[in-house]
Amino acid sequence: MRLRILTVLTILFTILWSTSCRKDFEYAPSNGHLSFSKDTVYLDTVFSNIGSSTYTLKVYNDTKDDVIIPAITLKNGVESFYRLNVDGVAGKEFKNIPLYAEDSLFILVETTIDINDDTLNELLYTDAIQFDSEPFQQSVELVTLAKDAILLYPNKNTNNNAESIVLYNDELGNPIEIEGFILPDEHLNFTKDKSYVIYGYAIVPDGNELIIDAGTRVHFHQNSGIVVQNGATITINGEISENEGLLEGEVIFEGDRLETEFNNIAGQWGTIWISAGSKNNSINHLTIKNAELGLFVEGQENEPEETLTITNSQILNSSTHNLWTKNAHVNAANIILGSAGSSSLLIENGGNYSFTHATIANYWNKGFRFNASLAVSNTSITNSNNGFDLLAADFKNCIIDGNSANEISLQSNSQNSFNFSFQNCYIKYNENQSSTENNILYDFEDEAHYPNVILNGELDYFQPFENDFKIGLNSEVINKGDLNIANSTPLDIIETARIPNPDLGAYQAIEKNL
Repeated sequence: MRLRILTVLTILFTILWSTSCRKDFEYAPSNGHLSFSKDTVYLDTVFSNIGSSTYTLKVYNDTKDDVIIPAITLKNGVESFYRLNVDGVAGKEFKNIPLYAEDSLFILVETTIDINDDTLNELLYTDAIQFDSEPFQQSVELVTLAKDAILLYPNKNTNNNAESIVLYNDELGNPIEIEGFILPDEHLNFTKDKSYVIYGYAIVPDGNELIIDAGTRVHFHQNSGIVVQNGATITINGEISENEGLLEGEVIFEGDRLETEFNNIAGQWGTIWISAGSKNNSINHLTIKNAELGLFVEGQENEPEETLTITNSQILNSSTHNLWTKNAHVNAANIILGSAGSSSLLIENGGNYSFTHATIANYWNKGFRFNASLAVSNTSITNSNNGFDLLAADFKNCIIDGNSANEISLQSNSQNSFNFSFQNCYIKYNENQSSTENNILYDFEDEAHYPNVILNGELDYFQPFENDFKIGLNSEVINKGDLNIANSTPLDIIETARIPNPDLGAYQAIEKNL
């Protein structure tokens, strides 16, 4: 037994001694025998002077020998726009990197590209990671498309903090500030020549108008947006696009991360805020996506002038509401309010509203949603004692739908006016799963409030969970629109004729391409 213990100890000592005495000369040169997880690393599109996400390349030693990689460098040298991190060490040149037999190492790749040629709107930048030198050199290509952009951001104050703007004073008189800046005169007309990237809130000041041309792309950083102040106006002049995939005429508001994985992440940026006292705002062919709150519209009590006219537009994938209005005067036609973390359309504090051929359909699938797709109230969600007149909330030839049992919520304080109607509308409402059984607001046989409504049924959307609310030929809302109403909007959101047989919602039905 004693001899056996001594033998085991001798073997362990021999192993530990041989390991601790291992020298670099025991590594073999790599000699071109490395393999890689990919032969080209494509970094998604980035804006000039804005850093990319981090991408990963894995390097394998498939041989039975421990090897030394004599050099890992960038083809464009230290002036390259790419940055590397090799097994936890950052740099652009690396020497004598060990790689054990049948093991691997990680290389992280990032870039910040500077387009310093004013004649270029975009640049395809390429480089390569080189391993070893000739005759054993191996390489992995690097490719990035960079777009030039106009950057708009707050100035820094004396403490090197971003400047703040007072939005308003709260009920106690305390100033509510946001990180933001006043748009200068030279940036009150956004064009399609270059994309815009906004940091903080861009303020359209009293007495000014922000005009956005067709085809313009506006990207917002986290906690950023646009605020249209009292007495200011925003006019968005988008146009129908010939190519639905490119949306070349559409104006698009979205986040500033262009990588594919950010395409459908809600809450990447703040909101577009039309403040109380801003009037005659106009929006046509605008897509807003992936905001915290897509569009927030405040009005003034009993305001005869329209706060906002919005047509042929869609607001999608907001983490709270797509459209939130407070005591506003809004006229909307051919609009899509898709998935959102709460109500897709929230109307509170009364106001005056007309929605014609709207598709309000909330198929949120990124977590629990407790609110109906459409919620209408003549009070505030934060102060039910403070009521306002709902002069009108008229929905005509519309779809109100979603992936919950009931997608309509009506709340009146029984003191202020609460005028509403749903004419020739589809409404998703399940009486068996409703707590509103004795509420007269949900008397769907009341012709004064619900003429010609359809409760439930097959809508035959294309891909509702991807915010594609086109309807197929098996939809039950085909030819169910009122012709007199449709005459005011004879073309659907993509300019398909809806006369003489109008369907409900923003789209006329078309055949699915399976």
